[in-house]
Amino acid sequence: MRRLEGWARELGFSQIGVAEVDLGDAEQGLRAWLEAGFHGSMDYMAAHGMKRARPAELQPGALRVITARMPYLPESRGEQWQAQETARLARPGEAVISMYARGRDYHKVLRHRLQKLADRLAVEIGPLGHRCFTDSAPVLEVELATRSGLGWRGKHTLALARDAGSMFFLGEIFIDLALPLTAPATPHCGQCTACIDVCPTQAIVAPERLDARRCISYLTIESDDPIPLEFRRAIGNRIYGCDDCQVACPWNKFARRTSLPDFAERPDMAEPSLLDLFAWSEAEFLRRTEGSPIRRIGHARWQRNLAVALGNALHAGEPRAPIEAALRARLADASPLLAEHIAWALSSVPGAGALNDRGAAPGAARE
Repeated sequence: MRRLEGWARELGFSQIGVAEVDLGDAEQGLRAWLEAGFHGSMDYMAAHGMKRARPAELQPGALRVITARMPYLPESRGEQWQAQETARLARPGEAVISMYARGRDYHKVLRHRLQKLADRLAVEIGPLGHRCFTDSAPVLEVELATRSGLGWRGKHTLALARDAGSMFFLGEIFIDLALPLTAPATPHCGQCTACIDVCPTQAIVAPERLDARRCISYLTIESDDPIPLEFRRAIGNRIYGCDDCQVACPWNKFARRTSLPDFAERPDMAEPSLLDLFAWSEAEFLRRTEGSPIRRIGHARWQRNLAVALGNALHAGEPRAPIEAALRARLADASPLLAEHIAWALSSVPGAGALNDRGAAPGAARE
């Protein structure tokens, strides 16, 4: 196991563990979450059903799961990064992108390195039946991470570690080798409710229970529907994801910096303005987000999110003329979805016409 850990560190992983494949006792909680509808429009969650709790169905013959974590906090973020991120939310004209998405797409980075780790193990012991995963299949990643000792499930539902906070990615290798199990992690949240209290939309409905339909990450990334009116003001200037629950977590003062240049902040994503990003054409969006996880939401959702943030900037008192001009310039060829969000944003201008029951100005296009 020590040699395996050494190879993992050479590949940029901060810790690995080994979990068993029997997750049967996790099925009840997963079923209750799905039955409550907390997965929203992520129909694939329900379609996969209990397969998430049954690793052997994903990789027949699997006897163990090697779990791995890899930090992604950029080196450019100093010791006061939590305070800096909080301060950005108070600058309405600045676009805030979830920190994990400011660099290269983690799916490709982790899968490639997990495969290298599996190949290195196969060289050592011979042919090995295995399959690598990184948030790319129905896998209970946090459950596996907890059982293998990488961290415990925080009240915000993310994996938390005493020596690393929660600013890390998770990956897994399902293998047909009975490696020795590593000890599970114990929880250390205590009575702290910082993550629950700070959530702008109250998406953490109970400790370790997230209603995705209320989560800003879901609303800005996973959902392609109109953003519900009740959450638009709360979104503020967050245009892709939300880190509030992690920024507020006391354990993240121990978050580790990444050693990989892949996760360095791209200049376009570090501290951009809303107006600069809203000006991107679809071709420019595709060019600037090449290799980034942001590309997968597409230009339409990107503009939808920005329109909401620009409306909030107007509401917060940002200079009216350039924002209003940018919004109106997009109306001519806007899709019904974007037009409705632009109309809502323009209604934030002092003296704008009354909203109708959909939150759009009278006569605004809508889906």
